[in-house]
Amino acid sequence: MGETVSVGDQNAYLARAGAAGMLLLPMITGIGEQIRAWADELAAAGITALVWDPFEGKNTDNTPRAEMFPLGGQLDDDRALAQQQALLDYLLGDLGCDQAGVIGWCLGGRFALLLGAREHRLANVVAFHPTIPSDLPPNHTYDAIADAAAITAPVLVSYPSADTLVTNADFEALQTSLQSRPTGATFTHYFPGAEHGYTDKMRHANEVNAAAFKLAWPQALSLLKATTS
Repeated sequence: MGETVSVGDQNAYLARAGAAGMLLLPMITGIGEQIRAWADELAAAGITALVWDPFEGKNTDNTPRAEMFPLGGQLDDDRALAQQQALLDYLLGDLGCDQAGVIGWCLGGRFALLLGAREHRLANVVAFHPTIPSDLPPNHTYDAIADAAAITAPVLVSYPSADTLVTNADFEALQTSLQSRPTGATFTHYFPGAEHGYTDKMRHANEVNAAAFKLAWPQALSLLKATTS
């Protein structure tokens, strides 16, 4: 089991293991039960997991989901990226990790791509169903599709075909951007019929989502181990 730690002026969830590290960027649920379980699973596999808290203590353990959704539209790109970079510094500094990557889900998947474009210290970038609409919302300062071309680390991006927040055309544009890179492998998941947020266990009553997660998660774990060991 992990613990809450203070990193500068922010709190984070830490599940500590060895010298391999991962920064976890949550979906709209914040640091709820599910992402803590994923962090603990990574630690059990020998990977130190540090989870960014996008909503300063609010999560689906203590706040109704309906109240969480508006919070995503209030996030500031520059402030969020600065917080994430501070957590990466903590992983590679105070926690003594030799290598560290980033993995995100939904809004966190978008930030994983943005951080990867700016932080070439990262050993990998994993984005599950990243929320990257080409028609940028007012609080999106940066275009994750375009910025992804600057990532130098290996990237795994996982997309469900029934995503109602990101069109297939936008996902194809992201693939084009990633595959234009002169360095850094690109691994792509495409799950017909799966929905946005398919990794969320709340969506696993839909067997297509559950089946997609059953395939995708072990592959992501293999990439994390291969790139941070």
